[in-house]
Amino acid sequence: MKDRKIYCLNNISAVGTDSFREGYELTDNLDEAAGIMVRSAKMHDMDFPASLRAVARAGAGVNNIPLDRCSEAGIVVFNTPGANANSVKELVVAGMLLASRDIIGGAKWVADNADDPDVGKAAEKAKKAFAGHEIAGKTLGVVGLGAIGWRVANAAVALGMKVIGYDPYVSVKSAWHLSPQVTYSTSLEDLVATSDFVTVHVPAGEKTNGMISADVIARMREGAVLLNFARNTLVDEEAVVAALEAGKLSRYVTDFATPAVAAAPHAIVLPHLGASTEEAEDNCALMAAEELQDYLDNGNITNSVNFPAINLGVCETVSRVCVLHRNVPNMLTQITGFFGKAGLNIENLANKSRGDYAVTLLDISETMPRDTAEQLSAIDGVLRVRRITD
Repeated sequence: MKDRKIYCLNNISAVGTDSFREGYELTDNLDEAAGIMVRSAKMHDMDFPASLRAVARAGAGVNNIPLDRCSEAGIVVFNTPGANANSVKELVVAGMLLASRDIIGGAKWVADNADDPDVGKAAEKAKKAFAGHEIAGKTLGVVGLGAIGWRVANAAVALGMKVIGYDPYVSVKSAWHLSPQVTYSTSLEDLVATSDFVTVHVPAGEKTNGMISADVIARMREGAVLLNFARNTLVDEEAVVAALEAGKLSRYVTDFATPAVAAAPHAIVLPHLGASTEEAEDNCALMAAEELQDYLDNGNITNSVNFPAINLGVCETVSRVCVLHRNVPNMLTQITGFFGKAGLNIENLANKSRGDYAVTLLDISETMPRDTAEQLSAIDGVLRVRRITD
């Protein structure tokens, strides 16, 4: 197999970078990189070298990556859904406890009175100001039942909470993981109206941004707690602040520090700690490295955000060719016809599409000449041709 070089835009866990096979190496020169590993670094203003084939985000969100530009250049972008799910789940549970019990206020009181020699006795008198509620027996509404959502739901059941889930696009895999004690709501409005806590776990996008609107908040129970460990854009922050000031919401717990909520009354704002555990960073790095290597070595795509999933396993013929192209009529016919005219026998083939883009993998019985690959690249609608195994 070809030697390949990987460029890291952030510090990536060695658990991931050490997992590449022999022949891979990390490089400080972007211009020679076949793949990029990234966490939070902004890539929108970067110039991509011709050598770049793929970008792997060691995390879930990809708003720091120019997806449209990558797609048009035939650069596959991966993320690592679920790799940090347990880390986020644990922080959500902590968020519910922080919202129910004034732990932060109590700890601050002790710190402020640390010089008092009778702080222990004083604390016994002061603690009534920090009394709260148990979460057992309360109702949690989980919006989004993906890798994080179902884990939060199951953890809440184990803590004695009643749990309602809402997700019109829940996958079969997630459904299998859900505790049978989780009930399902077909309406976001019904879910928030019957929940003491509402936690949001959906990806940001055109359909979800602002989904927790002023109208939805108005339908929530008086004194409810809203938790947002997904993306700040999912929530109408002005409406949240107004609800906190009016007492409609008792707490807003979020992992996204923005000017709108940082100083809001009764808001608990964390500095994006959801995936900030050693275990999550290791898991994300390892998954990102596996995705990169399988694509660079085999053309297989798993967890891409801009191209469809496809897998032909390990090539068992002389050569494999990966064609990234637009999802338009007659493309597959043109591609296979080209191979026939070039005298290249196709022994195995897979074609997948998603949205505007598609991928075709072809195993052939001889090596594809470089100039032939260039001719294939010239077909209108073909974005990139990769001669993978030769």
